Amino acid sequence: MRYSRELAYDAAPEEVFAMLADPAYRKKVGAAQGVVSIEVDLTPSGAGFTLVSDQVQDTAGLPAIAKKIAGDTTRAVVREEWADPTSGTIEITAPGKPTKATGTVRLAPSGSGTTYVQELDVVVKVPLIAGKLERLMADNIDAGLTAEHTVGVAWLKGER
Repeated sequence: MRYSRELAYDAAPEEVFAMLADPAYRKKVGAAQGVVSIEVDLTPSGAGFTLVSDQVQDTAGLPAIAKKIAGDTTRAVVREEWADPTSGTIEITAPGKPTKATGTVRLAPSGSGTTYVQELDVVVKVPLIAGKLERLMADNIDAGLTAEHTVGVAWLKGER
């Protein structure tokens, strides 16, 4: 399943990139998303950076079919590789689970602000119900991005 989302920020692309490259921001996003625990490893690389965010997420509220696969908690590993301040790749995996999302992230100037774009291919390899589980995974990614955007808007206004 294809998933795409755009987020608008009232800040220059350089400011948004600096925010995305700050481990404290990533931890604050995890807290806003309600993760049980989060470890953030962010390593500068040339003009970009590599992020590995290893999270334990609570599965309360998921449909029974999804909880049967995920359990009471599930681990999600988000890996972003930003080649430069304008674009990168993203991969979201759940070790030991038949799920994966891969795609791109990018920042683009938009008027006096910035548009952040995330495009993913969401794949769940479970016969017969893969489509429903992919939709559920995309919905969870979307909810996570909504929380991330809320934190990002506040962060860029100086609320850290």
